[in-house]
Amino acid sequence: MKKKSRHVGNQLRIIAGEWRGRKLGFPDAEGLRPTPDRVRETVFNWLQAVMPGAFCVDLFAGSGAMGFEALSRGAGKVVMVERDLNAFHSLQANVALLNAADRAQLYHGNAFERLAELPSNSVDILFLDPPYGKGLIAKVWQQLEQTGVLKEGALIYLEQEKPLQTGDLPQNQVILKQKQAGQVNYYLLRST
Repeated sequence: MKKKSRHVGNQLRIIAGEWRGRKLGFPDAEGLRPTPDRVRETVFNWLQAVMPGAFCVDLFAGSGAMGFEALSRGAGKVVMVERDLNAFHSLQANVALLNAADRAQLYHGNAFERLAELPSNSVDILFLDPPYGKGLIAKVWQQLEQTGVLKEGALIYLEQEKPLQTGDLPQNQVILKQKQAGQVNYYLLRST
């Protein structure tokens, strides 16, 4: 009788840079959906000129797909915030696997609390891909306005399940690029 193979977990692949082709595991968790490869490739093509040395924040890190891709492509530092404990432990394991502790800072807990603790005028690139259907984007805009953590001209990657509507963005955010892939609507914004 043949033994059933055990489930080895989910994997994502780093597309380019220092760790190109490396596969990283991540757990099943409610709302966890890594940004697809082709979307990441497009987004990081948009960001390639500003990525080297950038201070990035992956506010709802999940699998860490955006944060690890940024590190692989030369970001100076990436802060990843994740509230799900299993996903957070997976991020820790992947930071250790990649020997990236000098450039990756991980925080377990509430994204809004961590955002409030960041130094003002410090963030070059913000990755914003919160769980769908929870109304978190509007709360992020409010928090960003209150904290002032974004540098002038900072870039924001926004991923959500529905297209942006007129009035969804704060006045100081401008859409530079936008695309759709399946059910994913994604944008590159600039903070003015």
